[in-house]
Amino acid sequence: MNQPIRPAGLLARFSSFTTFARRVGALAAPYFRSEDKWKARGLLLAIVLLNLGTVYMAVQFNDWYRVFYDALEKRDQAVFWQQMGRFSYLAFGAIIIAVYKFYLTQLLQVRWRSWMTRDYLRRWLSNHAFYKMELARFSAQTDVNASPDNPDQRIQEDVHSFTTSTISLSMGLLNSVVTLTSFVGILWALSGSFGFTVGGNTYTIPGFMVWAAIAYCLVGSVLTHYIGRALIRLNFTQQRLEANFRHHMVRVREYSESIALDRGETVERSQLDGRFGAVLGNYIQLIRANKKLIWFQSFFGQAAVIFPFIVAAPRFFSGAIQLGQLIQISSAFGKVQDSLSWFVDSYDSLASWRATTDRLTSFEDSMAAIDQQARTRTRATVDGVAGSAVAPLGADSLSTEGLSIKLPSGQTLLGDLTLTARAGDSVLVKGPSGSGKSTLFRALAGIWPFSEGKRHLPPDTMFIPQRPYFPDGSLRDALAYPQSAMQYTDEALKQVLTDALLPKLASRLDDSDAWSQKLSGGEQQRLAIARVLLKKPRWIFADEATAALDEAAEKTLYEKLQAHLHAVHGGMVSIAHRPSVAAFHNRQWELVPQPEGSPARYNLHERSLSA
Repeated sequence: MNQPIRPAGLLARFSSFTTFARRVGALAAPYFRSEDKWKARGLLLAIVLLNLGTVYMAVQFNDWYRVFYDALEKRDQAVFWQQMGRFSYLAFGAIIIAVYKFYLTQLLQVRWRSWMTRDYLRRWLSNHAFYKMELARFSAQTDVNASPDNPDQRIQEDVHSFTTSTISLSMGLLNSVVTLTSFVGILWALSGSFGFTVGGNTYTIPGFMVWAAIAYCLVGSVLTHYIGRALIRLNFTQQRLEANFRHHMVRVREYSESIALDRGETVERSQLDGRFGAVLGNYIQLIRANKKLIWFQSFFGQAAVIFPFIVAAPRFFSGAIQLGQLIQISSAFGKVQDSLSWFVDSYDSLASWRATTDRLTSFEDSMAAIDQQARTRTRATVDGVAGSAVAPLGADSLSTEGLSIKLPSGQTLLGDLTLTARAGDSVLVKGPSGSGKSTLFRALAGIWPFSEGKRHLPPDTMFIPQRPYFPDGSLRDALAYPQSAMQYTDEALKQVLTDALLPKLASRLDDSDAWSQKLSGGEQQRLAIARVLLKKPRWIFADEATAALDEAAEKTLYEKLQAHLHAVHGGMVSIAHRPSVAAFHNRQWELVPQPEGSPARYNLHERSLSA
């Protein structure tokens, strides 16, 4: 029993289509309104005109077929050579149009991709979006499957695919519409009328070849959608699985030393095999879905070759039309059929483009949400932004008011914190592992999105994380990061390396290497402290910055940091577990576990460490 077409279902599909069209417009429009808009619009206009020129040449070739084959049938040598000359300049014009259409299309794709990539990189690296997106994937309020994954792939691969496919498909659609408009009149005039008798009544269908082409392609489009609709989901999944597989290989390379020391090769191979197995499993499904679609498209395309001859044959054999007209009918029918079959022929590309667009849309939505939060949120922010605290102790002091810090799961880690630290203070933060000491630093820095309240962070501040980051490249660039090494003299760079107990590196400023892998943990921490000594901030937040050092080296470096802060009348907040570090601080913030059922998992107790 056939299922009836429900109006509600049709409305839902139409609404889904219009929503998708708006999303495509939201992704595409910014470039054509950007500072590069006139070049972009000019290139687009030129490509459109060249596509129209392609259709015009196709119309000319269609007329050439009629005259040329009629000359052959009549054995008219003069017309034959005349048409050979006409073909020469038609072919030359078509070649010029084809070359410049290709060149300008590629140029627009490159310029569009360049602009989108730079725009996405700028936004991804603004407002700590790259950090917050990773945190959001593990938030209780976020659907991990719907949250943006693998931003590297989206910026590098999906932007390229989107710009290329959007131009290709839109120009293909334009070409099909214009071709249909140009050839449907030709086919209508050539096809004549088709009459038949039913029950003693005679019926005539004018332009029957046009209606035959429409019916043929309409049936083909509907069947193509139902056969190939699984490709959209499979393409989306394939892109995600490929990115996950590549991402895990990058992590193996990044943590190669740790994996080697742990003898973790077997585990990593097993995990990579599992991820690659998922890639292959989905790809096999994709191949099977494509096979079904290609079966139908091949039958559809081959049948289209002989279909116009079968329909027009009675008129040819009756003498109503000549050979040239039969060939012209076949050519015109092919053009109309190709135009109407654009959806059938492009379905695989459309499915891949839809998956790419959905991925970019979710990425765009996440960045837009973070941009909006950065403008309007009332969480802990710096001075001058809604929700910030007035510094009661002066601009050079640290203060918070009602600061609440939560975990991504939504559970409150620390609640209602009111903290103060003046210039000249050295505060030690202590607490059990996992109590939120590093998360407190992230909230103070303003990068932890699961925090609420008010804070004031003094200017000229530097944070030393547990795992300092050093870019691959020259040592001088790693030392000056994120500033330019050109701001510092060689003498200054060598001096801070010596002060940080790295004198052997002082002669390697221009050596390029992967410093995060080549330096030991202790050397990386000393290099991070050398960076602080180079930039001379007034406030230092050190998160177990000397945990990998021996006590003698730790004592020496803390003495140098304290001497620097005393000279600039600054302050320090440190996270450390060793009792020896307490000697360099005059105050302590201790995170104390609270009983189960309390509003927060930990509370903060403050006391003096002065003698």
